[in-house]
Amino acid sequence: MTTPFMHDAAERQSQPGRTSQLSPEAQTFNWLLDSFTSGTAGVLEAVAVSSDGLLMAMSATRDRANAERLAAVVSGITSLAGGAAHWYALGGLNRVIVDMANGYLLVTSISAGSVLGVIADRTANLGAVAYEMTLFASRAGGALSPRLIMELKNAVQQ
Repeated sequence: MTTPFMHDAAERQSQPGRTSQLSPEAQTFNWLLDSFTSGTAGVLEAVAVSSDGLLMAMSATRDRANAERLAAVVSGITSLAGGAAHWYALGGLNRVIVDMANGYLLVTSISAGSVLGVIADRTANLGAVAYEMTLFASRAGGALSPRLIMELKNAVQQ
């Protein structure tokens, strides 16, 4: 994978918590997450969470502490949904939607146990957000190797 806009990748690297030592694949993953967040109407924040429940990547719109809290919530919801799916033989996780008074929390599978968690406001068109989440998963999911997941998790911790 290559980053379509290298200036965007360079901009991310100069932000607090970003490292300039990211591989092109990691830069592209982060760029795709930022593009999804900024380009999808109503989306406020997005995080990618690894299968072990740790923050793997976060949109550039929020701080790391907020992203860590969202990753924990997304991990818990993923575990609960997975338990119900297993118990009732419903198959793998497609999407979880939590409808709240002032917004939504959406979770969808990326690949190999990794998930995308999204916070959206009430103005969001859920169909459009779900479609864009699916596009993100199809674009980014194929590149998620164990090496890339580890690199992303290490980078977000710095």
